[in-house]
Amino acid sequence: MLQVHNASVFFPARDGRVVHALDRASLDIGANSIVVALGASGCGKSTLLNAIAGFLPLSDGSITLDGRPVERPGADRGVVFQKDTLLPWKSVAENVALGLKFAGVPARRRRERAEELLGLVGLDGFADSTPHELSGGMRQRVGIARALATDPKILLMDEPFGALDSLTREQMQELLIDVWARTGKRIFFITHSIEEALFLGTTVVVMSPRPGRIVARFELDFVRQFAAERDVRAILSSPRFAELYDEIRDIVHRPHHAGPHNEGRLQ
Repeated sequence: MLQVHNASVFFPARDGRVVHALDRASLDIGANSIVVALGASGCGKSTLLNAIAGFLPLSDGSITLDGRPVERPGADRGVVFQKDTLLPWKSVAENVALGLKFAGVPARRRRERAEELLGLVGLDGFADSTPHELSGGMRQRVGIARALATDPKILLMDEPFGALDSLTREQMQELLIDVWARTGKRIFFITHSIEEALFLGTTVVVMSPRPGRIVARFELDFVRQFAAERDVRAILSSPRFAELYDEIRDIVHRPHHAGPHNEGRLQ
């Protein structure tokens, strides 16, 4: 279990003010779950993800992974960013295996693991390609493979499909569901898209504008339905999907003021 308890983050601004980026956020991410954080720009989604990744210290509160405090980056947390951070002078396989190289894994085993993961993300035959030979969606597939290489306990995904065209984005969403279903990884995913949040999340948390608070949360099963039935149209056209879309849209656009958490009703 990854547990975030009353996490708050304050930033010093250049003009001397203090920016309250994240306020008392609490979140549990259990096994085989996809928790999606949704909200407008500046609502603290990326701040929360960076704190879980260990890139950013908390000002107050705590984060633990399987009971151990999160205080710095670690191989137990794999991260996929919106823009791929592949090394252009290395092959696809070398990019995937980079974390394994740092961990001292022998070259042959690194290659085997890279090819195994490239197969998982649908890139068989591209191990010796270079990043500039790949499309944007393919590079994000490499990023997912690289994040999985060290077998992390949780995958952290910071709007990984936001820069992709709509068709590629849909394909990547389905790929992520396949990877999740096959590996059982817990995932923390952030997005601006209500539709993406509903389609991917076993839990969706809605965050308010700064200071970022979790103001509503919903327990969902669309992603499990897709994993079992593979029928996107049935999910997106269902009355329940439309109802939840409208409800979450109202919450996202509702003014939120400082004060106690305004928890949304469980679905």
